[in-house]
Amino acid sequence: MLAGRIVDAARAEFAQHGSAGTTIRAVARAADVDPALVYHYFGSKEGLLDAATNPPQRWLESVARTWTTPVPQLGTALLRLMLGAWADDEIGPVLRAVLQTAAHEPSTREKLRRVVEGQLMGVSQLGADAADRRKRSGLISSQIMGLAMMRYVWQIEPLASMSDDEIVAAVAPNLQRYVDGDLG
Repeated sequence: MLAGRIVDAARAEFAQHGSAGTTIRAVARAADVDPALVYHYFGSKEGLLDAATNPPQRWLESVARTWTTPVPQLGTALLRLMLGAWADDEIGPVLRAVLQTAAHEPSTREKLRRVVEGQLMGVSQLGADAADRRKRSGLISSQIMGLAMMRYVWQIEPLASMSDDEIVAAVAPNLQRYVDGDLG
């Protein structure tokens, strides 16, 4: 319970300030605990970052389920999954913390790579063979992650204020092309 409160505070701090701008003291202050408790539970700032950037299992399971959507609706389903995840009070802060820190923190970057390749792209059954599957799911992931950075992390307009339906209308057709179109 106390460790969970610390992780929640850490996610918010890492999402807002990145790894370099987050301190144990700031996390402790946000969690309303003594900094010694943060060290007690997590050992170091790196241990705290690792705990704060673990994606919730329920989200990973929903990603796997979404990949089973019938092919003609898959682009839209994947995009709606991402939009819902970023709006979720538990999942959104984790995603923000991961994307905010992965560019500068090798351990978080490696975790992101493992999650994307293994649990986001790895469950895809697209394509004629393994290379085609990886290419298609990689292109889908790149579009979704780029959109997430623009919309949720950097809050670039007009993407940041577009409705979910507007985003789906604009982006889902491109994702669908990666699902079942000619990539030649």
